[in-house]
Amino acid sequence: MIKQDAVASLGEQRLLRPARLREALKANDRLKLVLTLLQAGASHAQAPQEPVPDLAREIGATDIDRWEDPAWLRNLPGAFTLGTAGLHAPELPRLMARLRTDLQAMAAPLLDEAAAGLAERVSTWSARLDSLAAPFLALADLASLVHGRRADGDSLHLLVMDLHRALNGLAAELSTRLVEGAHVWQLAPDGADEPRVAAFMRGLSRTAPLKLDHPGLETSATRDGERLLIQNDIGTSDAHVLVVQVEANRITVTYSDLHRQRFAFFQDLLAEAGAQWTKAESRTTPGLNEGAAYTLGTATFTAADEKALCERLEALASRIVFVIDWNRARKRLVPLVGKASAVAVLREAARREVGHIAWLKAGADRLVWNAMSGQADADFRLGDRLDDVLPEAAARDYLVQVLALAWDAAQRRLPDAYVADEARLLLTRCLAGRHMGFGLLQEHAALCHALAAGLLEALEQGWEQDAAAVARLALRAKDWERSADELVERARAHAERQPRWQSFTRLLEEADDIADALEEAAFVLSVIGEGHHKGWTDEVRQLLRALAGTVMGAMEDHVRAVAVAAGLGEGSDAADHGDYLDALWRVLQAERLGDELHRQLRRVAASALQDAPSLVLCNELAQALESASDGLLSFGFRLRDHAFRSLVVTR
Repeated sequence: MIKQDAVASLGEQRLLRPARLREALKANDRLKLVLTLLQAGASHAQAPQEPVPDLAREIGATDIDRWEDPAWLRNLPGAFTLGTAGLHAPELPRLMARLRTDLQAMAAPLLDEAAAGLAERVSTWSARLDSLAAPFLALADLASLVHGRRADGDSLHLLVMDLHRALNGLAAELSTRLVEGAHVWQLAPDGADEPRVAAFMRGLSRTAPLKLDHPGLETSATRDGERLLIQNDIGTSDAHVLVVQVEANRITVTYSDLHRQRFAFFQDLLAEAGAQWTKAESRTTPGLNEGAAYTLGTATFTAADEKALCERLEALASRIVFVIDWNRARKRLVPLVGKASAVAVLREAARREVGHIAWLKAGADRLVWNAMSGQADADFRLGDRLDDVLPEAAARDYLVQVLALAWDAAQRRLPDAYVADEARLLLTRCLAGRHMGFGLLQEHAALCHALAAGLLEALEQGWEQDAAAVARLALRAKDWERSADELVERARAHAERQPRWQSFTRLLEEADDIADALEEAAFVLSVIGEGHHKGWTDEVRQLLRALAGTVMGAMEDHVRAVAVAAGLGEGSDAADHGDYLDALWRVLQAERLGDELHRQLRRVAASALQDAPSLVLCNELAQALESASDGLLSFGFRLRDHAFRSLVVTR
């Protein structure tokens, strides 16, 4: 199946004329060769004592060996014999079928031109060749095929000559030229089409090097009435074509693809460039893709002016290269990170314009598996995926960087071994950076921050007198605390498989005491909101707000310390280390202030609150806030020890 059939299935026949013309001229050469073989065979059959002509050079000058065995063709003239029924040769019907097929191909670009006389003769001779598909060929029938005398009536040879003459005329009419590498013909006479074709080719040329030596991206363009038509063949697969129509300030893209997932990927790429897509449909076309279904869809771009239109064409064309060999790249990524992340990696590689073909040529997933196996035994075990050890986002980012490394190496003509070494070093840095565990710590810190902020807001707004408000806060706090627990469980699951995670698990378990204390404070406040705030004075409220504010300040330093600690290592400097220690010491100071505020509150509450439930619950609220402050201090010291040990290891 050739690309012409795929383009024809999209309804753009005009774009096919140059390609069909080229195929017709090749068919002309094959027709003349077969007629020569028939004449040579007949001569040998009638004079077997004469040497058999060697037609190897004539056979080699055509592309007939794409369909027929060259050895059979070379030996064919010597195999002819003459009997009472006429000429006989092995597989003579096969030769008649070859004549009929090539006659149809030679006539294809001419029959669209309403050449009624030629069309009728082609139809007549096609039927005649069908009737000659027998083991014997009468000498009279041979003469009707090969003679060149018009006085003796029509012949296949004469029809071929007339078709060739008409093809030469069509070739002159369709004389093509290049615009920035695109084959163009019959563009608008006012020159309006050329800047648009040039814009398309600028986008194509910008990213085309990413395909390396992979075939594809041939572009042709012509005008059909009010429309400029641009066709790109993308790659080598059937039914994988793209046709662009430009009319006024509107671009319409018709795209067909064998793979629905790749179609969806290309939809996303063009949508990012401003395209609006119609609903995709599944279609089958006889003879295309061996009768299997393919996906077809249409995207449109609109532009305010000519400049914007050319920008849209350039953006559109620059995206095409990323679907070449896309499905193979996706399949090689899936075992590393799963289906969704594999597509995300390819999308980000397209956004950065580094592509995936260089990575495929450099070893693809083998690069990554080798990099994983080259780490310490404690890092990866047999059967691990990349995202079993690195967080999902970090695993995706690593793969995108490896794809970029492969493209950079291809540009610099560096060997695959260089890319393999780079991939291994990059993975070592990712693991040494410890960001996989710190990612969970940062998520946990963010949840604790939300808990502390909610409590401070509730006390500042006087929600202890609004039962509904504090009940909603308690529900939110419970959800946040559960999410924090899930992070701890994730770390424990990692620690069962990877010893590297054990220290992070202990840190998360320590941090979870903070989340538990804050959630407990929110619960107690919700009980207070049910009418148990009798006797609360302004001083009680001010001390509770001050205590919650102290916890909130310490929480902000906690978040900052975790973020700074995640970056400590070979790339960190004295300023990073100073920021980290400053944050830790502010947490220490906050804990001391919290202790003092807690004691003041207990003294004031004991004097001001005569209602026993109100007194007990006020003290429980203060104790929960104080416990959170203590937890922050304890976590800070453990984090400091962890960071110091890591700095020693990395130096």
